[in-house]
Amino acid sequence: MENEQLEHLRHSCAHLLAAAVLELYPHAKRTIGPAIANGFYYDFDFGEQKLTDADLPAIEKRMSVIAPTWKKFDRKEVEAKEAKSIFADNEYKHELIDEFSGEGQKLTLYTSGNYVDLCRGGHAENPGKELKHFKLLSIAGAYWRGDEKNKMLTRIYGTCFPTRQELDDYLKQIEEAKKRDHRKLGKELELFSLIDEVGPGLPLFYPKGALLRRSVENFIIEMQEKKGYEPIWIPHITKGKLYEISGHLDKYDAMYPPMELKDEASYYIKPMNCPHFMMLYKTNHHSYRELPLRWTCTTTNYRYEKSGELSGLTRVRSLTQDDCHVFARPDQIENEINLMLNMIGEAYRVFGFKNFWVRISTHDPKNKGKYIGDPEVWKQSEEVLSKLIQSMGWKHEVGVGEAAFYGPKLDFMVKDVLGREWQLSTIQLDMNLPVRFDLEYVDSDGKKQRPIVIHRAILGSTERFLGILIEHFGGAFPTWLAPVQIIFAPVSSKHAEGAVAIAEEFRSRGMRCEVDKADETVGKKIRNATQKKVPYVVVVGDKELAGEEWMVRVRGVEEQLKISKPEFIERILKEIMEKN
Repeated sequence: MENEQLEHLRHSCAHLLAAAVLELYPHAKRTIGPAIANGFYYDFDFGEQKLTDADLPAIEKRMSVIAPTWKKFDRKEVEAKEAKSIFADNEYKHELIDEFSGEGQKLTLYTSGNYVDLCRGGHAENPGKELKHFKLLSIAGAYWRGDEKNKMLTRIYGTCFPTRQELDDYLKQIEEAKKRDHRKLGKELELFSLIDEVGPGLPLFYPKGALLRRSVENFIIEMQEKKGYEPIWIPHITKGKLYEISGHLDKYDAMYPPMELKDEASYYIKPMNCPHFMMLYKTNHHSYRELPLRWTCTTTNYRYEKSGELSGLTRVRSLTQDDCHVFARPDQIENEINLMLNMIGEAYRVFGFKNFWVRISTHDPKNKGKYIGDPEVWKQSEEVLSKLIQSMGWKHEVGVGEAAFYGPKLDFMVKDVLGREWQLSTIQLDMNLPVRFDLEYVDSDGKKQRPIVIHRAILGSTERFLGILIEHFGGAFPTWLAPVQIIFAPVSSKHAEGAVAIAEEFRSRGMRCEVDKADETVGKKIRNATQKKVPYVVVVGDKELAGEEWMVRVRGVEEQLKISKPEFIERILKEIMEKN
C-alpha cells in the first residue's frame, strides 16, 4: 500500500461498494472487503444469482448516489451477541465474530449513513467529499477464506484515488496492461498454451515460445558458467525419506500426494531441488581446497498451487528454476554473495529491468515453530545478508516473516515498464540444511567442518520470468530475444526459392528467420510481420536477388533502412552478440 491515507480511502470505498450492493441486491451476504495494492475488493454471496461485469455500471452509479450522504464513519464497540444480531442470517460475519472474539479482540462496528459493517477501522475522515474518484473494474470468483473446500463467492474489484487525474492515469495503465497481457500475447504470438486436457497451471510451449525460453535460460547458463558454476542433473522424483530429512514433509504444504508403489517406499514428484543437491554433495569427501563448489541445474519442479491462484505463466504448477547451490566455507560467504549480486545486476541490465529493490526476508521471532535451526544461526545469517546488500547501495527493506523455513533470503522486487512490481531473483543463506544432511568438508587442520549452502536463482521461475518479460516488452522483444528475428517476404512465387536460400544462409550464421511464402501481397505480408512484432522484414524481389542494396523495414520505424546484405548481417549479429 502506498500510504496509510490512501489505504483508508480505498477501504472506505469498499464499504461504499457493499452499501450499494445491498441496496440493489438485498439478499446478498457480505463477507470481507479490504484495501489492496492499487484498489480494493469486497466478496459477496449472491446465492443463485450470477453477476457479470455488465452489472458493474449500475452498482457504480448507486455508489455515486450514496457517497455524498456519508459525513463520517461512527465507531462503536459491541459484544459478540449484539454483533451477531446485526448480521442475522450471515454465517460469514458470524464466523468472523467468533474468531475475533475468541482471540480476545474488540469487536467494532462502523456506520456511515445507513450502512453498518463489522470492521477494525481505518477510514476516510470525510467520505462524502473524498469518495469521488472510483471505478469498479471486474468480477471474479473467490473461495471463502481462500479455501477450495469452502463456497465460491463473487469478488468485485475496484479502485479509488484522491484525484480524477490519478484515477484516469491508472485506468490508462490498466488498458495498456490488457494489451500487454502475456496470456493474450502468448496466444497471438504463438508462444504458449494452457490446455484443459493437460491440466491447469501446466503450460505447453510452441516452437517460438520454446525458442524464447531457451534464449533466456541459455543467457543465464552461459553467464554463470563463465563465473565457474558447474552444471549437474537431478531426477524429478524421489523417495519420501529425502523430504523427511530436509523437513519439507513437515513444513511445506504445496507437495503433490505421494506415489504409492507396491513393495517399495513412497515416491514424491519434487517441489524443489535443494535436497537432491545436498545428497549429491554428500556422496563424496570434500576438502577445504575444493570449496566453493558452485553447482547449477535448470530443472522443473511441481507444486500443487490452488487453482484459484493460478494465472497464466506467473503462477503455475510446473515451474522451471535456474537453481544454484554453492557449498562454501564461512570465510567465502561474502565473496560468493557479491558474485551473485553482480550477476543479478548484469542480468537485469540486459533484460531491461532498471527499477528494482531488495527485500531482506527474515524470520518471525514470534512464530518460531515455522522454522528449523538454531536461533543464533538465524541471527548471524540475517546480519550477514543485511551487511552485504547495504554495501551494494541498493534500495532495500526488511520483510519480517518472509524467510524460507530453513534460512533468511534476499528477494529482488522488480518494476516493469507499467510500474507493476514482481518478485524475481532470490539468494538464500542456509546454515540449517547442511546440519540436517550432515554435510562436511575437511579443513586445513584435518578437522571436519560444516559447509555453508547458498541457494540462488536469477530468473526465479523461467515461466514466471517469461510472463513478466512478455508484458515488459509487450511482445516486441529485442533482436537477441525475438523468436523470429527476420522475416523474408518474397514479392512473388518466382522469388520464393531465392528468399529460402537467403534464409538458409542467415540461419547458418546463427540468426532466426522465416520466409513468408503465402500467396498474398507484399503489403499483407508486411502487416502480418508487424502483428507478429518481428524486428526486421526484408522484401525479396529482383533487385535483392541481383545483389543490390536491400530496403529493410525496422519494427517501430517508419522510414525504411537502405542497407547492403553484408552490412545487414553484421548489424543483426552485433545486436545478438551485444544483447540488443
